[in-house]
Amino acid sequence: MAPTRWGIVSAGRISNEFKIALDTLPQEEHQVVAVAARNLVSAQEFAKTHDIPRAYGSYAELAAQQDIDAVYIGAIHTQHAPVTTMMLQAGKPVLCEKPMSVNSREARQMLGLAKEKNVFFMEAIWSRFFPVYLKAREIIDSGEIGEVKLVTACFGFPKADEPRMKERSQAGGSLLDLGLYPVQFACMVFKGEEPEDITVSGHLTEEGVDETIPSFWSPQELVAPDGSTLKFPLPPPGKPLNYFNSTGMRFEAMEVRRCIQEGLIESPLVTHANSLQIAGILDRARKEVGVVFDQDKE
Repeated sequence: MAPTRWGIVSAGRISNEFKIALDTLPQEEHQVVAVAARNLVSAQEFAKTHDIPRAYGSYAELAAQQDIDAVYIGAIHTQHAPVTTMMLQAGKPVLCEKPMSVNSREARQMLGLAKEKNVFFMEAIWSRFFPVYLKAREIIDSGEIGEVKLVTACFGFPKADEPRMKERSQAGGSLLDLGLYPVQFACMVFKGEEPEDITVSGHLTEEGVDETIPSFWSPQELVAPDGSTLKFPLPPPGKPLNYFNSTGMRFEAMEVRRCIQEGLIESPLVTHANSLQIAGILDRARKEVGVVFDQDKE
């Protein structure tokens, strides 16, 4: 069976992680054939580092290529909606880094276009594809632990050195970037049930983005109901990583390949409805804290 030929949008840190994760998979299944950045030099440097045959200085050039089976979008938050739209219009299946959009209005437009064009789209909530998550869902669905009545999920770590975390123009802040993890986990456990109420507390920086919101991620172990610990180790990276456990991004790439081969336009592990629900909850949370982006005013 032919390999899935990937195009990568953006030559930043997270795209670096995705390429290294792909390198842990068989080359006869996954190959990166092109990378695009807003700056040609950046794209060329990324291509040289990762042995990618073609580099482009615009996203539109990559969208026009006929030999790309799937596109990974690792651009900044504010670029997710316009670049996804560009790729879907070109008929390219898309794996878009989370959060897929700045708000639920953008999310509805993106998912509507994917359905209209009958093209695969998935939000890259990488945690959902880890073997630990799949096992956890299996245990919950089996009823082995009974009805889940409470989910407690906390996640946070220092990332103040990254512009996308602190600049309002990049839809920065901890909620969209980190808070999404416990939100998506709770949504998964409660099987898409809508929350009756949302209470949020946080602190805004001088830039007007949330700095601290009590806030999951890349698990390799699971404590089963019988007390045993199940371990699912990740493969080691072939190059230096910027973030913890990034080779775990391999699982979302495997799911994209499976879905495309089966002719699906969404994954059952992160459905379009799942993404819309998460976007809506994040909208409500931002409103509570007082975080407003330019995209909210459109």
